[in-house]
Amino acid sequence: MKNLPIGARLTAWYSLMLALSLCLFGAVAYFSMSHSITVTVDEQLQQHFQAARDIIDDNAAAGRAALQDELSEFADSLGTGACLRVAYRDGSMIYASPDMQQKVGPARAPAASQQFWAFIGGARFWVARHLVTVKGVEYDVEVAASMQAFDRSLERFRHLLYWAGPIFLILTALGGYWLSRRALVPVDQIIHAARSIGAQDLSRRVAVLRTGDELERLADTLNEMLSRLEASFQRMTQFTADASHELRTPISVMRANAEITLRKPRSDVEYRDALEKILDESERVSRLIEQLLLLARADSGFGIRQACRMDLNAAMQGACREASALAEARQLQFNWCVPDKPLHVLGDSASLERLFVILLDNAIKYTPNGGHVDVQLHRDDEFALAEVRDTGSGIRADDIEHVFDRFYRADHARSRESGGAGLGLAIGRWIAEAHGGDIGVESEVGKGSTFRARIPLLQE
Repeated sequence: MKNLPIGARLTAWYSLMLALSLCLFGAVAYFSMSHSITVTVDEQLQQHFQAARDIIDDNAAAGRAALQDELSEFADSLGTGACLRVAYRDGSMIYASPDMQQKVGPARAPAASQQFWAFIGGARFWVARHLVTVKGVEYDVEVAASMQAFDRSLERFRHLLYWAGPIFLILTALGGYWLSRRALVPVDQIIHAARSIGAQDLSRRVAVLRTGDELERLADTLNEMLSRLEASFQRMTQFTADASHELRTPISVMRANAEITLRKPRSDVEYRDALEKILDESERVSRLIEQLLLLARADSGFGIRQACRMDLNAAMQGACREASALAEARQLQFNWCVPDKPLHVLGDSASLERLFVILLDNAIKYTPNGGHVDVQLHRDDEFALAEVRDTGSGIRADDIEHVFDRFYRADHARSRESGGAGLGLAIGRWIAEAHGGDIGVESEVGKGSTFRARIPLLQE
């Protein structure tokens, strides 16, 4: 059944549940009808018995003949669907309907009331037998009601259930299958549209039927997924193109230096200069490859390798000591403030120090000589907040939303030697997010920028 289409499976389950419901309904209806008939006949027999008892009370003293006449008139009034038999306890007959000349019940009179089935004149009757005492005389009274009409009604009802139930089930199953197929037509359309979308046309979308049901939500979800895939594919394509471009330049420089140097004999100084240039470019390529591998690791969903309880102050102090030499070489005023009380976080010390180095290096790189770079680390509610302010050229408003993108340079006039590959802030954002924090920037052109990184503190 697992290999059947959804429409067939839905129809099968629906038909099974409907069949069980019909069987249950038919059984309940049949037994309810049978019980209702039995109750009705019991009430009728009780009325007949009470009427016979009243006749005995009123006419027993008048003699047996008078009692027979009254009972005969009463029996005639009951019609053909009822019978009456009255006798003394010793079995002497007083009156009996034509079909009840012989006892239909037990041979001995009951000690109390009895009810039982009996066949009288070839028909089935429901018989009530009672022992009545009137003025010291005991009478054996039997009243019977024919069940022939009721049996025919029950039989017709059974036939109706036997024939109408399967026919109704078949018709509803066919109707359910037709409805399920019609309801699943949009699913087939979604499947066809999804299969037609390839890597070269991820901009296409599945048609959305505004029905307000699960199919509309399915189509919206598929379109959202396609949008994410398209964005990821574009980022991957752009990333590959940018990485190829960044790698091609230093490799071209190394190759050109090697080819020029080998064209003719050179002095030791010239060979040394060429090798130094090749070494510089090799180091640049190594740094770039390391950054690319780190971002690839981030894209793969891997977190920080060694997360443990650590003091964030130590990571900031290490980054500031490393950056102070760069700031001094640029003739910048470099000020940093770290609290005396430890700020404990769950993270990797080397990664967090790298995050701070990225922010400090970015501030120093884009601040002209004589400018200021101020660093502050403090507690902000449940987070440790690191702020790096500079008096550099600032970032334009349309560039702020892209500064954390890979290979993006806000200052397009910068060369690759001074501006880097544009991966630092992207790596910094990944480090912050991997620690459960975030990173942001505020900037004004001509006045400088402020980068803020928040890392959640450990609850002591």
